[in-house]
Amino acid sequence: MKRACKLAIMLAATGVVLLAGSVQAEVIGKVSTTFKILGANDKIVIEAFDDPDISGATCYVSRAKTGGIRGAIGVAEDTSDASISCRQTGPIHLPVEVRSGKWNGKRVFRKSTSLLFKKLQVVRFFDQKRNVLIYLTYSDKIVDGSPKNSISTIALRGMQGQKAIPAQ
Repeated sequence: MKRACKLAIMLAATGVVLLAGSVQAEVIGKVSTTFKILGANDKIVIEAFDDPDISGATCYVSRAKTGGIRGAIGVAEDTSDASISCRQTGPIHLPVEVRSGKWNGKRVFRKSTSLLFKKLQVVRFFDQKRNVLIYLTYSDKIVDGSPKNSISTIALRGMQGQKAIPAQ
């Protein structure tokens, strides 16, 4: 019994630590798309998050949120429909790992879209030749992911077309 309690406490603590380290999105707005007699309506939710590695880069994601009774109690699976738009919202300072391509494909955002196994993800790439940040959003599932995806770019140009300043 003591061992089971210790295990439960360790798992809860690990969950808190993992949640604290993840990027949190700020809900900007939402609109109802389908009226439900029982439970919440289906919605499109718009959320914003800042790139955790690149100050001055913010992405806005719109995604489907399933309503009804299952959605209200958190057991519905959201569809894989999502769109992304990223903008420069301040001075951009690229870490060396981004500029070199070492962090290409790095996940910068993840949101659960079902009770288990399905996630909406955003990964970042850097096109060195064109000096452009690229953000890709897609939905994945352990067994069956979705090919639905969307991208957004931030062209890095200085006052006179200079490249972004690497982080010190």
